[in-house]
Amino acid sequence: MAQAPRQHGRYDRQIVFEPLGPQGQRRLRSAGALIVGCGGLGCTLADLLARSGVGRLRLVDDDRVQLENLHRQVLFDEADAAAGLPKVAAAANRLRRINGEVAVEPLVERFTAASAARLAEGFDLILDASDNFPTRFVINDLAVRDGKSWVFAGVLGGQGQVMSVLPGRPCLRCVFDSPPAPCQDLTCRSSGVLPSAVAAIAAIQAGEAVKILSGRLEAVSPYLLKIDFWANTLQRIDILESAARVDCPCCKRREFEYLS
Repeated sequence: MAQAPRQHGRYDRQIVFEPLGPQGQRRLRSAGALIVGCGGLGCTLADLLARSGVGRLRLVDDDRVQLENLHRQVLFDEADAAAGLPKVAAAANRLRRINGEVAVEPLVERFTAASAARLAEGFDLILDASDNFPTRFVINDLAVRDGKSWVFAGVLGGQGQVMSVLPGRPCLRCVFDSPPAPCQDLTCRSSGVLPSAVAAIAAIQAGEAVKILSGRLEAVSPYLLKIDFWANTLQRIDILESAARVDCPCCKRREFEYLS
């Protein structure tokens, strides 16, 4: 007699992945992540984490959807651009249709030194989907000061980079002492960006987030990854060895100047 087909749950294909398993999935369900920025990285990050079953997502961005966003910002469509909806509102609408089990909180505001602590309250993981280094240095100061984990990521042209920062590990200022000068801080508007590079970097960043939120910290990458998707090259910098700074003003001297 043929057996009735098993009714697969939403997360079955993820739960049977042994390094995560049922316990890891339960931890994802009770976890939350703050996503700073709702552009190309932020949209893909939020999409992947909602589909993975992360219980709470807080989206912070003060921008509105425009037509030029659609080639890389996967949660938006032409109707969102025509209406000029706030990005976080359009993203939240889409995410709730993808997974109604996830609590999505859209906040139309900027992540600044003045708002950082309030916006991150109640979240142990911050995901950088911003497009500028000053914001990343605010995130870094806050995370180090308050003992939070965060994942840095950036994409420009066909290149991207990702680095996870955990309490007790080297921080962003161990690698980048200060933000680039304004004339050197290139943007997607000035240099362009490949949607495939955005999606790939966001996928790596989401993978790191799942490891952290599920408590699998031993699997979190010890590298700053730099990938050129056009030239097909990969560089790995061991942040635990080569990037640690005994005189880091943030994680060693605990001088949080970007929160001032």
